[in-house]
Amino acid sequence: MVVVLLLKLLLFQLLACATPLSFNFSSFPNGLTNLSIEGDAFVDGTFLRLTKSAADIRQDQSVGRATYSQPFLLRENATGKLADFTTNFTFVIHSKTPYYADGLAFFLAPNGSSLNTAVGVGGSLGLPVTIPLNNESTNLYPFVAVEFDIFRNNQTCVNDPVGDHIGIDINSVNSKVLNPWNGSITTGGENNARIRYDSGSKILSVGYTSFVNGVPVWGNISYIVDLNEYLQGYVIVGFSAATGALTALHKINSWNFSSTELRDENEFNNSAPVVPVPEPNPIVEPGTGNGVNVGLVVGLVVGGCVVLAGGLVLVWCICWRKGKRGESSDDEYPMVNDSIDEEFEKGTGPKKFSYKTLAQSTGNFDEGEKLGEGGFGGVYRGFIEDLDSYVAVKRISSGSRQGMKEYAAEVRIISRLRHRNLVQLIGWCHEKRELLLVYEFMSNGSLDSHLFKPKTVLHWEARYRIAQGLASGLFYLHEEWEQCVLHRDIKSSNIMLDSNFNAKLGDFGLARLVDHGKQSQTTVLAGTMGYMAPECLTTGKASKETDVYSFGVVALEIACGRKPIDPKLGRTQINMVEWVWELYGEGKIIEAADPKLCGEFDAKQMECLLIVGLWCAHPDYTMRPSIQQTIQVLNFEVPLPILPSKMPVASYLSLPVSFSISSSYNTDLERRQTESSGHGYNTNSSQFTSSSASNSSPSASLLISHKSTFSLKQSLQIKQFGSSEANNINKRIGSVIMWALTSTLSSLTLPLPGMVILMKENETMLGLVITPAQKNLSVAFTSFQNGTNGTEVEVIKYLSYIIDLKQYLPYWVIVGFSATIG
Repeated sequence: MVVVLLLKLLLFQLLACATPLSFNFSSFPNGLTNLSIEGDAFVDGTFLRLTKSAADIRQDQSVGRATYSQPFLLRENATGKLADFTTNFTFVIHSKTPYYADGLAFFLAPNGSSLNTAVGVGGSLGLPVTIPLNNESTNLYPFVAVEFDIFRNNQTCVNDPVGDHIGIDINSVNSKVLNPWNGSITTGGENNARIRYDSGSKILSVGYTSFVNGVPVWGNISYIVDLNEYLQGYVIVGFSAATGALTALHKINSWNFSSTELRDENEFNNSAPVVPVPEPNPIVEPGTGNGVNVGLVVGLVVGGCVVLAGGLVLVWCICWRKGKRGESSDDEYPMVNDSIDEEFEKGTGPKKFSYKTLAQSTGNFDEGEKLGEGGFGGVYRGFIEDLDSYVAVKRISSGSRQGMKEYAAEVRIISRLRHRNLVQLIGWCHEKRELLLVYEFMSNGSLDSHLFKPKTVLHWEARYRIAQGLASGLFYLHEEWEQCVLHRDIKSSNIMLDSNFNAKLGDFGLARLVDHGKQSQTTVLAGTMGYMAPECLTTGKASKETDVYSFGVVALEIACGRKPIDPKLGRTQINMVEWVWELYGEGKIIEAADPKLCGEFDAKQMECLLIVGLWCAHPDYTMRPSIQQTIQVLNFEVPLPILPSKMPVASYLSLPVSFSISSSYNTDLERRQTESSGHGYNTNSSQFTSSSASNSSPSASLLISHKSTFSLKQSLQIKQFGSSEANNINKRIGSVIMWALTSTLSSLTLPLPGMVILMKENETMLGLVITPAQKNLSVAFTSFQNGTNGTEVEVIKYLSYIIDLKQYLPYWVIVGFSATIG
């Protein structure tokens, strides 16, 4: 009996936690056994069709429903706690005529709910409604649904508006909230939807695509609802659709779903009853009165043996698992542990691949399969037989600590993002000291390869669609996802193109998550020179505005067909933003159009894209638009902005010099006398001051390992900078390297190697960035140009040079400044 009780208790604990529901259908092949199909719904080998197909003679008065065969626990009976859930799906509603009906719905209903074909047709959308259809209080079959309604039903729903719409329904098709919606019905466009329920806030939120001028843009709708009041215990999830006198084809292209785990204390009691095992009669020896005690002893001994055996088995399993982990521990990166696996496996899309599979798919990472080289490693084309498709495999450089950070960032961010204009992550692998990320293969490569190759011409229609698609993806990152995603490295080489030249933003290795309404706290400089907003150089902080700036530069690249900084061009054209702004001020902005287009473009769209690019790349971040405003202008929903005729100067450039840097490791800061003529400065533990002497001037050296992360808390006042002609900077690599001095930063932390300097004296600012992965030494500095009324205006200019510092400098270096006079 003791053994039975122990086993029963153990079994109860194992069964008490209801397994969360999680599944993913990238398509719907024939023979699926985990879908319950009702009515006219069917699987055609690729799609899940909810109503009759075009092959049927008649498609009117059709109703169908499909649900996942396994229910999930929505509510704990004991506590009333609700589960969170998220679902993403793509779908198409198509009609060849402008007269169509009725729509489809995603719904949750009690376990055991079934399709009512008698009232499910037409405006009921196949939902489990009762008569009257608009009265939720009389519905005996509760449900919560999100409807995509394409027909106004006056008789069934008192709140049905004119035109296609999306709504949130509870127990009736009289929507609680609704929004207009354009699902591109007559052209059969693919729509995306994301539905999420947060049990803490009781918010049911829906993100969805709606077509504007043929381009999908994201919208959202939400409603606060306590599902405790409508649904309890186990529920089913699925789709329903219907037609009436008018028809349309309704199909689901893909679907994934995940819910959180709850504790079901009734699950053990609801399971099959445990059949009691009859106990043998105790053997009583004649003449003794302790037979019962002997039976008890035997029972306890047997029970103890069983428990002991079970414990030994458990210990063996634990030791075996640790042994297996020990065998592979040498192959794993210490930073990339099981928590990342768990992070990935929470999602419904990406999967874990073995190193063997990925090595075979790429021909053991053959150079002939190499698609390109990124900042942290190469990207290879591979073919995975199980998927029957090509993939792109990013191989993070071995031993790159920054590469490991990039890998972890992509694990935690891009694996949870779902948008048609973002590169889809398919899987991951970290084995044999390799970090590998697997993406969908983009057959047309990156945008920059089409814009900048001399013999490649990307036609205008595709270019404008790419700009709109990129804006749509960025809007999803900034506004639509559960947190704000700051990409921090938007550039043309990170924008991939699929077989139809649709834009997909990739490379989220530098991305950061920020709660909506809050600002990024990071002060680590990130990005690529030419695409980085000017304020990044002074604050180091990323924001929506810095992403918008990068988008603006890419928009200008698309229109102009050139790179943001091109030293091979004439002096007035080196900086693309300055050049286009000058043409704008002269009323000749169309002259900035890519000459390779040979005038074959829509002039109105060209002007729009160029002006939007300048607006987004405004030097003052407070004057930049949001990405939503950008989309509205690109779609010609609002007029073009009127910009200043002269390129403005950001107000932060006039701030006084003040900075501090902190250090957590030993530095060698020493005074020494130098016999020279030039500019120098005094140093001590609290303050730098300037002095100029003909015979001697104190200077300082700072000894720093390039493997460290540094900060130095000092106060700097530079009273003399020398010549203001900063555009004649001499980059003497063998002499000194400038180091991170920022004018407005209170605390700076930089992962080294990766150095930045900002220095300002009077009206001159100088910035220098070294990017080791790209061997790129970049300099940003202010310069004066003649403005209106004879005044001078300050603008930011750039210089860059590709150089491998390992060829010139040893492992340890000193940093500082030098100057001279003739």
